[in-house]
Amino acid sequence: MRVLAINDVSCIGKCSLSVSLPIISACGVTCDVLPTALLSTHTGGFENYFFRDLTDDIHGILKHWRSLGERFDVIYSGYLGNIEQIETVAVITREFLKKDGLFIVDPVMGDSGKLYAGFTDEYVKKMRELCRQADYILPNATEACLLAGAPYHDYDISSVLQSLKDICPRPIVTGHLEKDGIAVHYLLKDGKEEKYSSENIDGFFCGAGDVFASSFVGALARGKDERTAIKLAADFTTAAIRRSAAEVTDKRYGLNFEREIFSFLKNLNTPSND
Repeated sequence: MRVLAINDVSCIGKCSLSVSLPIISACGVTCDVLPTALLSTHTGGFENYFFRDLTDDIHGILKHWRSLGERFDVIYSGYLGNIEQIETVAVITREFLKKDGLFIVDPVMGDSGKLYAGFTDEYVKKMRELCRQADYILPNATEACLLAGAPYHDYDISSVLQSLKDICPRPIVTGHLEKDGIAVHYLLKDGKEEKYSSENIDGFFCGAGDVFASSFVGALARGKDERTAIKLAADFTTAAIRRSAAEVTDKRYGLNFEREIFSFLKNLNTPSND
């Protein structure tokens, strides 16, 4: 089983590929990577960071992979820095994903009701087109509203899910705030809406979405069903946030997921979770 993770590399601040590679690998599957950008740190709170766009390098990597005849069981895309990269990922999926393989898109575009700096409405449109090719999409609440064309300030989660269903049959929306916690809302194959609720821990924790997405991808790659994979990923992410809230002084440096990964793997490998 081989997973291709397409995302940026932030050298400091645990997110993107520095999260996906260890978590997916720990699940017991091969995690190959395709970096979209190189940053000295991630952009959440750090200033004057170094950034290198790797769009041109991607084409050279793909040329070599074509000569090797590489194919992947799962392709998982995260941060894509420009429209050309979105278009390139669409090509990668057509060329390098095995028949009956899974394509999972985390449409990284924004948070807290706003687009990230440098992204435009045209970018959202292109990301929506990429999501139409996916088996699963993993937007946070902000990204779900952007894809669905819904106002963030008073969105209805059920309506947003139904709109997303027209884009991708299996939308999974993370970070929906509720009175008694925070929930993942999703649609099953038959169209039934379900949710999985967790404790909402105050604060902003960089990389939490990457921890959820990576553990979800790893669990699916191990053969878990969607409902089980969501539960495993949500429990792991919540545990990492809870530990980090107590132990990590500077939250810019990401979640202390390493100390919770053993419990996650124990649950992943427990037959009763199937």
